[in-house]
Amino acid sequence: MLEKKIFIKTFGCQMNEYDSNRIYDSVSKLGYIKTTNQSEADCYILNTCHIRDKAKDKVYHEIGRIKKLYRNKQKPVMVVAGCVAQAENEEMLKREPYIDIILGPQSYHKVNNLLKKHTLNLKQEETEFDTISKFGYFDDVKNKDNKISAFLTIQEGCDKFCHFCVVPYTRGPEYSRPFNKVINEAEQLIENGAREITLLGQNVNAYSYKENSKEYRLSHLINHLEKYSELKRIRYTTSHPRDMTEDLIQCYSLSSKLMPFVHLPIQSGSNKILELMNRKHTVEDYLKIYEQLKEINNEIEFSSDFIIGYPGETQKDFEDTHNLLKKIKFINSFSFIFSPRPGTKASKLEMIDRNIAKERLKLVQEKLFNNQIEKNKSMENSTIEVLVENKLDKQNKFFGRNKYISPVIFEGSDCHIGKIARVKIISSNQNTLFGSLNKKKRAA
Repeated sequence: MLEKKIFIKTFGCQMNEYDSNRIYDSVSKLGYIKTTNQSEADCYILNTCHIRDKAKDKVYHEIGRIKKLYRNKQKPVMVVAGCVAQAENEEMLKREPYIDIILGPQSYHKVNNLLKKHTLNLKQEETEFDTISKFGYFDDVKNKDNKISAFLTIQEGCDKFCHFCVVPYTRGPEYSRPFNKVINEAEQLIENGAREITLLGQNVNAYSYKENSKEYRLSHLINHLEKYSELKRIRYTTSHPRDMTEDLIQCYSLSSKLMPFVHLPIQSGSNKILELMNRKHTVEDYLKIYEQLKEINNEIEFSSDFIIGYPGETQKDFEDTHNLLKKIKFINSFSFIFSPRPGTKASKLEMIDRNIAKERLKLVQEKLFNNQIEKNKSMENSTIEVLVENKLDKQNKFFGRNKYISPVIFEGSDCHIGKIARVKIISSNQNTLFGSLNKKKRAA
């Protein structure tokens, strides 16, 4: 089999990272090997994300850069995959002749056939919603990801139809993978060396698989993964407040491996705006979940997503959001000014003044960033547990994360990789903790 090189540039969320890894697993059957050198690829894939502003423009800009990179070389097979490909498929093929293949996120199982069929000047497009076939195909392709912290998609798509969100149109309706298939893949990852698994889904806590009159939910997956001694930590993202069920909440008291960190997007602190967004939950619903979890374990911390300047947002609505930040000290949160996504209901609404939105975002981020700084500062001079993931390039320092997913950098040795190390935190900044190994305690 002729050996060829493939490079995938991944944009956006953890699910895209997982998808890129699975594409690598699939194309290896055709003799493609992964390269980190962008200028030597026989096949170049852009795995795109449609959530943020100007996503389409970023893809065209990236293709322009690739054209320059290969100006005096053989052109690679150019594949645009992911959510931008799904949303803009026909237009992209017409506008950019350099693209050879358009591949939607529910058609990744067809990548090998598309590459085998590829010939000069043949344009191919696959953007059907074929989630069941996709996962059925990848169930038979071994997951070769050997990272200490691994991602595992258990659910895709969304039935919520928030008015600002493009996911239902790019990822399709909610689909939950069979329970045993998820467990089989988790076992592969653990065998490969994973010591932490993050379960992924657009609405991960909406996971629901029924078999023989029994329903399996996210809590069942967490409780099952708890049994594997080699696995040290379990996480999940992204969750929706509507699906924060009692059985999942109770996992935080029953599971020793589920990390006390909850990423639960609220989007706004105003009930009026939440209704306009079609979020199907209220601020009071959210606070009830927060209080329940805090009662179970006061060390649980929250992060969230906030859309600032949503159409119709008044000064009072913004103040409601700002007041919520005072009630809940969110850490590691994401906040953005509203940007309309084509095809969504909110894209037809009148935008508020951009300068007002910018000023509001500045105040929100100032509060959120201060929360991060304070949380990290509070860990200085204490010894914390860190799952060590890798050694930093060209440094005698190692990288890991604490239970709140915050990055930790410290001096250590290769023997700590894949283990829980006790690290004394010496200093910190907004994003990162810096420390030294507690040599009195052996890594677990």
